[in-house]
Parts: sequence; structure tokens; C-alpha cells
Amino acid sequence: MLHAEGPLLSIDLTERTVETEEIDDVLESFIGGRGVATALAHDRLPFDADPLGPENRLYLATGPMQLSRMSFTGRTNATAISPLTGGLASSNAGGFISRNFAGAGYSAVEISGESDELLVVHVTDEVDESDSSGSQTESGPRVEFEAVPDLEGAEVPAVTDYLRDSHGLGAEHVAAIGPAGENLVRFASIMTSESRAFGRGGLGAVLGAKNLKAITFDGESHPEIEIDPVQMEVHGEAGRSDHIMKRQGTTSVTDLANEVNGMPTRFFSEQSFEGIEGINGDAVESKKFKKGTCSSCAFACKLPTKDEERGVETEGPEFETVMAFGSNCAVDDIVDVMQSNELCDRLGMDTISCGNTVAAYLASEERFGDVELIHETVEKIAHREGIGDTLAEGIARCHDELGVPNWTTKNLDFAAHEGRTLHGQGLAYAVANRGGDHMYSTFYAWEYPLVDKSEAFPQDGFEGKPPAVAEQENTRALEDCGVICRFSRGMMNPERYEALFGADYDELLDVGARIVELERHFNNRRGFDRSDDELPYDLEGIEEAISEYYEVRGWNDDGTVPGGTVGDTPADD
Repeated sequence: MLHAEGPLLSIDLTERTVETEEIDDVLESFIGGRGVATALAHDRLPFDADPLGPENRLYLATGPMQLSRMSFTGRTNATAISPLTGGLASSNAGGFISRNFAGAGYSAVEISGESDELLVVHVTDEVDESDSSGSQTESGPRVEFEAVPDLEGAEVPAVTDYLRDSHGLGAEHVAAIGPAGENLVRFASIMTSESRAFGRGGLGAVLGAKNLKAITFDGESHPEIEIDPVQMEVHGEAGRSDHIMKRQGTTSVTDLANEVNGMPTRFFSEQSFEGIEGINGDAVESKKFKKGTCSSCAFACKLPTKDEERGVETEGPEFETVMAFGSNCAVDDIVDVMQSNELCDRLGMDTISCGNTVAAYLASEERFGDVELIHETVEKIAHREGIGDTLAEGIARCHDELGVPNWTTKNLDFAAHEGRTLHGQGLAYAVANRGGDHMYSTFYAWEYPLVDKSEAFPQDGFEGKPPAVAEQENTRALEDCGVICRFSRGMMNPERYEALFGADYDELLDVGARIVELERHFNNRRGFDRSDDELPYDLEGIEEAISEYYEVRGWNDDGTVPGGTVGDTPADD
């Protein structure tokens, strides 16, 4: 089975030491990306680790497809215990860092401990044969620990400007946090290429707690692996496709979501927005001024947008941001949403959680549509100033104080695809190990539908959906091992997976299933069970659907993995 190659690089920020370790058995079993990171986290992280403590570890990993020339592969995975949910969470980001990560020669990087001063860590493929600094072993990997006190509080563009000017490293070499990460905002992002985010779950706060402002990757030590020529078939189809996403990105679904009563509005109190034409795909396309893409991708679905009259330039917003800062805040001007998007990128925050949390505040103040207050509040959250200090904890922790409903599951607020309309997506939100995240199974695509109608499900009810949700979770986990973008859906099929990865498709899906189970087992050991697989609204038949989902997975009816199913506990547990 095709898998990533290269050792694990472990970086201890407390001691400022590094070491490498061969992890061939993990790579062979879990391919790369999210799979390898999850397996390492499960085996090496204490189950009771504080997400914002030195014992939490953050894993960055690529997969074998980052050594290909195929479209949809410009992605990198990050995994750690989430400060927002308290469970194990993975997020992946696009952009251009993945090839530079692979060029450094490692399959995965583990970041542990915490520094006593703000640092940038530089990882290259060079070998340091001296030990004069005491920061690495003799003939060990070249890792530089650079103190950067002047970058305290710096926004993401300022960090990348510094690294470009001082080290000749462009934004495509950099993963950085902004003020939100330093201030431990529980939905802070790790940003790469300035506008691409390891977004959901607050992994930026993990780096902030470790006093790590940025990590850079550079090198030419890409492992040589043989990838089936089908990669170029996919690449060619991506280039020739006239898909609407090439013009409008994910906002192409905005009108459809609104039409089916599936557009969260005014902090989830309504399900359609009367101002949708001001923030829909056409509105975004009208502001797009050039093509945008990720590394090696001919699909080019990104959205560089600009409004010259108001001096706003950003990348996006995508559909989830249009919901969070648009309809959910009752804002009907796409330029206002673009500005919110740009603020979050500069400050280093997940646009979904930030927008939803701001919407909760607007609901509490009865000030929906107040754009000035929205942008002011975004800034306050990132710096934990005034009400921003409360909101920086996320909706689950502040909703009582605000006097608004808790629109989360597992403490993660919901994405735009409305589970009250798309019941299978509602089930997917409930059972996902990551919480209310649309990307964990992407089941909404089978209910709008965005797939061929022969494969689609009706929006109402749960007939046939529990096993289908499990299968899509397994498929998404497999993609995250590759690492392959979600938007490859129309061009990837079982035969192509088998050709690319050199394994039977059922065997590959079994890898995905084992990843989901490892996450569930880890979270079980942290206290998660069926009581956490619930929604803030009622759907008739969902309890039976959840039980059926557990049965498909082979789990107990209390939402736990049977003892002994996934292996031994970590040595330091």
C-alpha cells in the first residue's frame, strides 16, 4: 500500500532539543496525514492532557500524494487535542506549504513542551554535524530555534513579511499564528500562505500555549516514490473541468441552501435569509479579480477578491464564512463579509467559529446587521479585550452569560449545512468525533444533492443513512491520509484510489474506519460518550439512527469503543 515516507521529527520546545525516529510501521498501517498523526497522538499523548498545557502535542503530517503532480493534493494535516472541544481533532489546510514540508524530508513533525520565550522554529533538510548550540544532537536534523520577541502580537502578514525579509522564506514555507493564537482564543487558527487555515478546533491556541509563533519548512529531500499514472488523468480532468466552483468556490451552493430552508440566519433562529442575493455566489464572483489555487492543482477553485472602492482585498469568503458573517449576522453586503474574512485571516481565527460567536453576541444585544460592531468585536476577540475575552471561549462556554442557546455539539459550533433540513447531515454532526463540522463526512452533498441523483438520499428522515454516514466518514478519513482535497469528489472513484494507493478499496476504507475508531477511543478515555453525541434541536428518529450508526461501527450503545478494540493505552497514561 502506497504511503508517506520519512522519519518522525520530534521537537521539544521546553528543552529545545530535536530527535528523529523511524515510524515505518505506522506509515504502512495508516498511509500518512491524519491517519499517521492520529495513530501517533493516540499512542504518545496522555489521555488526560490539558489542551493548553505542555503535555499536549501537535502533529503536522503529509501523505504520499504530496509527492505527486496530481491536482487536489496541496494540503497538510494538523492534529492535537482541541482547546475548543477537548477531544482529539484534526484539521487540514491548503495552500503551498505541503511540498516544502515534504521537501524537508519528514513524514510527520511532533511539537511538544512549551518555550519560555516566543519562538520561530525553522526545519530544513540540512544536517548539522556540530552540537555547538546544544539545540540538536550530533549529526542530527537541522532545526533552528529563533527567539522573536519583536513578533509578539504580530498579525499573520507581519510574520510572513519578517520571515521573507530576514530568511528569504515566502509565505508558502510558513505556518504561523496571529494575536488570537497567542491570546489562546479557543478557535484560533494556524495560518499558512497567509490566507489558508488549519481552521476548526482552535489548533492555533495550541501553538500559542507553546509560545511558538511560527514554524517554517524548506528543503529538497523529497522521497522518491512511484505513483500510478492515473494521477495525470485526474490532473487533466481537473484542468479541463468547467465546474462552477472554478468561478464561485463553495459559495456556488449558497442559493440552493437558501432555497431548501437550509441557510442558518440570525444566530440559527431562522433558516433562510432575505438578503441572500447580496452575499451569494454571484456576489462573490463579481469581486473575484484573478484565479487562485493550491500547490499543483489545476482545479483553481480559490477566490481572490477585491473591492477597490473600499480598499478591501482578501481570499474568499467561502460558503461557510458567508453564512457565519453573512446570514447568521444578518449582513447582506458581500464586501462587509470580505472584510470580516480578511480580519480573521490577519488575526488568525476560524471564520466559522468566530462569525458564529459574533452572531451569538449580536443576538444577545439585539444588534443584528451592525457591521461596525461586528468588526470591532472580531478585533476584541483576538486580543481578549472587553467582551472579546468572554467570546474568545466559544459559544459553548459563553452562551449562558450571553443568554442565548448553545448552538454546538461537542462544543464545536455548526457549519452552514443545516441539519434541521438535511437530516443525514444532522446525524453526521451528532456522531462526528470532531463535533459540528461539515467536513468530517460531507454528508450534505448526498442530500442537497450535489452528487448524481442515483446516489442521493432524501433530505428528511434517516432510512439507510447511518451506514452511509459511516462510509463517508471512512472515505473522508482516507482522503485525509492521502492528503487529498474534498473537492476531488467528482474525479476520484474506487478504481482510482486502488490504482493510486496500490490496495483494495475495502482495505483502504478499513484504514479510514480505524482512524475514526482511534479518535473515538481517545475521546472516550477523555470522558466522551453518547451524551456528547447530541444536537440542540430534535429530529424525529435520531436516537434510533445513532444506535444504528454505533451498531455499524461495532461500538457499544453508550457511544464507546469496546475494550481492547484499538490497542493498548499510551505508556504515559
